[in-house]
Amino acid sequence: MVSNKFFAIVAGVGPGTGRSVAIRFSEAYPVVLLARSPESYNSVVAEINKAGRKAIGITADATDESSLKSAFETIKKELPDLKLAATIYNVRPNSRPSRKPFLELTLEDLDTSLNGNIRGLFNFAQSILPLLLGSVEHSPQPPTLIVTGATASIRGSAKWSVIAAGKSGQRILTQSLAREFGPLGVHVAHAIIDGGIDVPDATHYPRNEGTPDNRISPYAIAESYWYLHTQHKSAFTQELDLRPFIEHF
Repeated sequence: MVSNKFFAIVAGVGPGTGRSVAIRFSEAYPVVLLARSPESYNSVVAEINKAGRKAIGITADATDESSLKSAFETIKKELPDLKLAATIYNVRPNSRPSRKPFLELTLEDLDTSLNGNIRGLFNFAQSILPLLLGSVEHSPQPPTLIVTGATASIRGSAKWSVIAAGKSGQRILTQSLAREFGPLGVHVAHAIIDGGIDVPDATHYPRNEGTPDNRISPYAIAESYWYLHTQHKSAFTQELDLRPFIEHF
């Protein structure tokens, strides 16, 4: 049954992890989807609402403080009586063009990664942590912030320098938040998605028989995020490492 007292936020929505996490969390909460363009969230919002649950899409840029402030004002108007139970920071900066030799990179490439991975998370966390703290005494599950990381969070590779700089910084920021807010009852966790993500047809949910062996199912990621959200406060996981089973360790 979908809660009428609590809601969840997914920042960064696309056809893979963002969509799957939104669908999974919508089974328990109304969900707010944040993305830089409506094209990213419109179909997911429609899919969730068509299934009889509740989703709201809001255009927002986490790297822009005023944009994020406006988004949270809209949330307050749309869901005035609900408390925040779970948040996912799944923002992916447009840093793929930065996969090139180091000497061909520019400061703009570096700024793109640092802004999306670190500045955006910083802004988002400052917006949602007061709300999560306000839910500690009431939420049936520990109020949660989950941050989507990547292989580059823990390992720098050739031609991934600026991406690794952003993702590794994001990881340490998340770790610091976990140690500051965990004792206050808010579960902050970082998920290392160590591999390519499959984007299967929606009909694969939830069993995913069609997921290729060398890919990670986004629905499996969503289930792992739900597991993090429902962990008992005596045994919080600060970091989860997800990878396809055939990877050469």
